[in-house]
Amino acid sequence: MASLRKKPNTRFWVACFTDHDGVQRQRSTGTVDRTNALRIALHFEDIFRRKMGVEQVRRAMNDLCETLNGRRFLTSTTGAFFDRWIARKEGETQASTLTRYREVMRRFEKYLGPERWAQELSRLDVQDFAEFRDTLAKKVTPATANLMIKILSSAMKGAWRDGLIADNPAAKVERLKRKKNETERRPFTVDEVRLLLEHGNGEWKGIILCGLYTGQRLGDIVGLTWNNIDVERAEIRLTTQKTDRRVIVPMAQPLLRHFAELPSSDDPNAPIFPEAFAIVRREGRVNNLSNQFYDIMVAAGLATKRRSDKQKEKGGLGRDAKRHKSELVFHSLRHTATSLFKNAGVSEAVAMDLIGHDSRAVSQNYTHIDEDAKRQAIAKLPDILSGEPTKKPSKPKN
Repeated sequence: MASLRKKPNTRFWVACFTDHDGVQRQRSTGTVDRTNALRIALHFEDIFRRKMGVEQVRRAMNDLCETLNGRRFLTSTTGAFFDRWIARKEGETQASTLTRYREVMRRFEKYLGPERWAQELSRLDVQDFAEFRDTLAKKVTPATANLMIKILSSAMKGAWRDGLIADNPAAKVERLKRKKNETERRPFTVDEVRLLLEHGNGEWKGIILCGLYTGQRLGDIVGLTWNNIDVERAEIRLTTQKTDRRVIVPMAQPLLRHFAELPSSDDPNAPIFPEAFAIVRREGRVNNLSNQFYDIMVAAGLATKRRSDKQKEKGGLGRDAKRHKSELVFHSLRHTATSLFKNAGVSEAVAMDLIGHDSRAVSQNYTHIDEDAKRQAIAKLPDILSGEPTKKPSKPKN
């Protein structure tokens, strides 16, 4: 028969009982109420003597919880929880971010397998997330693997807040360190940008010019509408997707001339780059456009052609095999803009304000960057379409 005892180092009653092997056991009841403590002790004894399975234990403890507190435990399977978390994020995040979240959950589900995906969320532990991280590291860069674990940790933090888990095991996973031989990204040289413009067909010339002269990200550029363009003031006004920051960028003359040549629309909400805009709207991310830009770099002799999925499989690699990381991507145009500003003697605060960075110099030294200062900075950028030789931009500091 189960009994109770008190220990000097705790105020809670301790349950004493015998399991199915005749072994004496003690467990804290977590309560100072003797009546409730005895109920818990009897449940402990019943569970241990009958050697219940996981589901039987869960039902028994749920019954006890309902008897003592008037409500059952909050429980959820791993799959059901992550489905709800994704659904909750639909109204809170950009489409591209939501697509990334779904991809992380897809990979995690594939890693766990259908059986574990259908088990209780509370059964996930630190080792599950650490081994998933190590699996990712064979296919993606350490930075990408760390980002995926960070996303899972954010989701698990929500589960902790909802009372579904006692702590957040994903938050305890150590982040991977960057490999010494990992390819570092660099800015384009001016001559390389000219090569891109020569090989960029259709809308890509305008997209590349925007990348160079505004320093904005690809998703923000292809999302521009005529409502974002003020031709009279020669300005581009937008709110960045990643940081939700309002950015006003004076247009450099080469970019202004290019916009003047584009067919305008009576609809201010019409996209400036309709084909690219349609791709992102349909797919919810810029991956397809990034691949198109890579093809432009290949045509310009700035990158090597990637192996197709069939070639990977023929070589014994899966479709998810780790890609060779290029030192140049569309984001490199952002670094190029920063480097050109630096070479022209533009202050860090003005440069960071123009391309939308959160800069310590901006927040500490300026409450507002003067419009004339930004226009003067833009005027110092080279005319990429003139063909005049320009100094190679220096590597920006991170």
